[in-house]
This record gives sequence, C-alpha cells and structure tokens, in this order.
Amino acid sequence: MNLLNVLREECILARQDCADKEAVLNLVAATAKQSSLLAKVDEATILAGLTERESLGSTGFGKGIAIPHCRLEDIEDFVVGLISLPQGVEFESLDHAPVHLVAFIIAPQRQTDEHIRLLSAISQTLTIPGATQEMIAEPTGPALYESFARYTRDEVKESEVTPRTLFHVFVEEEQLFRELLQMLTGIAPDTVMVFEGQQTGSYLSKLPLFAGFWGDNTSQLMHVILATVEKRLTNETIRRIESITGPLQDRIDIMVTAQEIFFCAGGIGA
Repeated sequence: MNLLNVLREECILARQDCADKEAVLNLVAATAKQSSLLAKVDEATILAGLTERESLGSTGFGKGIAIPHCRLEDIEDFVVGLISLPQGVEFESLDHAPVHLVAFIIAPQRQTDEHIRLLSAISQTLTIPGATQEMIAEPTGPALYESFARYTRDEVKESEVTPRTLFHVFVEEEQLFRELLQMLTGIAPDTVMVFEGQQTGSYLSKLPLFAGFWGDNTSQLMHVILATVEKRLTNETIRRIESITGPLQDRIDIMVTAQEIFFCAGGIGA
C-alpha cells in the first residue's frame, strides 16, 4: 500500500489551535469525518475508537509528533490525515514534549498488517531531519500535503516469492532499538521477533577462572531483533538500518548480520 494513496487531502488542516489532548482527539474525529469513506460512521464512534486506543498508552511518540489511530468495523479503506499545531499541545508523549504535528489513521478492523505498515511509514517520514519543522511552518492544508509528500519514502512492496534473507540485529541502546524495530516492522510486519540477551561476559565473569576480565556492564541486557525479508530487499534493509545508526563499522553498541535462507515457509501471525 502506498501511503500517499490513503492520505486524504480533505483530512489535512494547517495551523490549528487546540487547548489540550481531548480537543485534539475531537478535532481528529471531526476532520476524519470529512472523508466520504467514513460516511457510514458517526463522529462519536470515531472519537470513541481514538479514545479507547489512547487508554492503552499515548500515541505521542516524541519529537513533537503524535499518530492517533484506531480500527473500526464497517469501513472499507484507510483514512489518513494531518493536522499541524504550531502552538503545541500537551499529549502525554513519551518524551513529555508538546505535540506540534498530528498524523492520524482510521483503519479497517481486519487489516492489521497494513495498519502496522502505515504506522511505520508515517513515523519514518516524520522523523526525517527537518521534515516536521517544515510541515509545521506550512500555512495551508495543500501546502502541508505537498510538504509531507516530498518527504514520504518509497513504499517497500513484498510479494509471495522467495528467497529470503534472515536479519539478526543486536542492539543495546533502548531508543535505537525502538527505531530499528519500528523500521523493520514496516518492511516485514509478520516476520519480526524480539529476544532479550546478554553478552557472554556476563556469564563467564561469574566463573572463578575468568573473574576480572569484564567490568560492571557485563550484566546489561541487549535486544535481539530477528526479521526475514525478501532477498531483493536486503540492500534496501541495510540502507534503512544505517540511515538510523550511521555507518555500522563505526558502532560498538550494535551488530547486524544477514544470511540467505535455504527454506522459509509459514508465519507467526498476530
């Protein structure tokens, strides 16, 4: 699914002013309702879906951005919209910073994988350096749309064919782990798994023979992300990883391996 195909121009508002998070959600529901795709859904139902999702945890994920979203029955396609809030609104974000740009998704109930792909695609677009600041400064809805479209990254399309590549990503830093997980989930939402691990030193340091070789940080947990992607997407996946981490050869807190899979069948669904 191409993000721009579901970004509804009638659902884009620039330079809005809201007093609080509740007012933002009300504005999102009213704006989403402008799409004819939601003609059979009343505004109160949209608001209830958004509010229920927020009760699970804020969709303000930091850096001035929020992506409120919900899944509803009786709709056929996605409705994605944008609202800029230059004055900023407290949104219970992870970094406690006010939200200046809202991208929302109203999704069909049963299209979970596409919903996840859209969340990932939007978050990647809005975290490109300078993108959010430019969008917030745009004076009109059409200008905001054009700004967003310029930064939207090409959609990665998967097919049913093999072969595939298995990626292992070992990462210590929590925020880096979240960004990488988010990106990989956007490429292969139904094949990504996460494990927790420790370096060998955390175990060997407890053996008398090897005592004294490791410092206090040997007990630090690391995240291990496993993902399978189409082989043709291997280089693109590495490029996207390094767009987040910088050159991997310069890092000592992350390791990435990629290997061709001889056989891959089945899947782990939500």
